Amino acid sequence: MAKRAQGTPATVVLTREKVPFTTHPYEVDPKTPAYGEAVAAALGIDPPRVFKTLVASVDGQLGVGIVPVARSLDLKALAAALGGKKAAMAEPAAAERATGYVTGGISPLGQRSRLPIVLDESAMGHETIFVSAGKRGLQVELSPTDLVNLTGAAVAAIATA
Repeated sequence: MAKRAQGTPATVVLTREKVPFTTHPYEVDPKTPAYGEAVAAALGIDPPRVFKTLVASVDGQLGVGIVPVARSLDLKALAAALGGKKAAMAEPAAAERATGYVTGGISPLGQRSRLPIVLDESAMGHETIFVSAGKRGLQVELSPTDLVNLTGAAVAAIATA
């Protein structure tokens, strides 16, 4: 069940909504190449279960794509999933302002502004997945269905190799 030792807006939301989750602290140098994969290794988790939260600008509006750490965000697919035509990665400062989180620790949960979210469909093939708990060095494990229900996320194929 929930460990509450490390409170963040993301874990506050999970606790308030009574969603089962587990926090997983880790230590990885943020400058490490393939950072997400290093996080998976530090946690001893198969990389396809660890997801990164990326903020993009879709037709001038911010949106979020959540994809496995070993894959890339397909910006065209994200734009299409959000009903737009063109997407580009958001400037880090804009992502931080909108979400209330620091780049490298952006969680899809408990964001300052409720941005539209798309979760890569590969997440649905796992009983649980790992996403940022809202700060560097902390992941939260939860069911992908719970993540979709809490965030109102759409599910689509938005990851590329």
